[in-house]
Amino acid sequence: MDIHARPIAFVSITLLLMVWERFAPRKKQSVPRTKRWPTNFVLGLLNIISLHLIFSGAAVAAAGWASAYQWGLLHHWDGPRWLEVVLALVLLDIMIYWQHRLFHKFPWLWRLHRVHHADLELDVSSGVRFHPLEAIISMGLKVVTIVLLGASAGTVLFFELGLNLLAMFNHSNIYIPQSIETQLRKVLITPDIHRIHHSVIMAEQHHNFGSSVPWWDHLFGSFQLNAQAEAHQITLGDGTLTTPEDTQTLKAMLLRIPLRSTNSP
Repeated sequence: MDIHARPIAFVSITLLLMVWERFAPRKKQSVPRTKRWPTNFVLGLLNIISLHLIFSGAAVAAAGWASAYQWGLLHHWDGPRWLEVVLALVLLDIMIYWQHRLFHKFPWLWRLHRVHHADLELDVSSGVRFHPLEAIISMGLKVVTIVLLGASAGTVLFFELGLNLLAMFNHSNIYIPQSIETQLRKVLITPDIHRIHHSVIMAEQHHNFGSSVPWWDHLFGSFQLNAQAEAHQITLGDGTLTTPEDTQTLKAMLLRIPLRSTNSP
């Protein structure tokens, strides 16, 4: 897979979802996009810059290093190539699931991840709204996992592309006909399912950790199909930060939210 496929696909899907949200939104937003999109996307850009400076191409590079030195479980795998790829994708995705749960479990990690949850609305811009330190920690965990697995560079590039695209999709504010959404949620984390995870109700936040498929939530007991409110009526956010001034300035996202006293995760 061409390394340029990732940014091209990312921009294309983001633009498509933006248009979809504009003409067929799932939820009428009370906080206008003009108050959220600039800082959400600037934060996403800061993440890209931070990762480039510290971990430039790290995921694919780690796969190449592991291959060169025959590190990792899958370099000692004698089974068919296609099954090796499937195993690598599954194990990487399970790692991302548990990483997400860890950011909810430990208070110091939650302070960083809380920046993501403090968004008062949920749409395509929320998919890039993460504190740079969370992005750096996440990449570090991913690199370690890739080396231990011995996943190939092509598999890692494909996984990274899918992870990015699905994050934009399941955070988006798009209307999907119920008959289609009901079938889609069996194989993908849909926006309606992920919206429960962004509820202000703490018990609901502790469900639906998956980033791509719902199977790990089912397997590890964290799947929740219904919330106290209908999907398009769920109150979103941290629950303690309630105004754009609390949640949408860069100073708030980079400093005040992580440093402010918080409810336990």
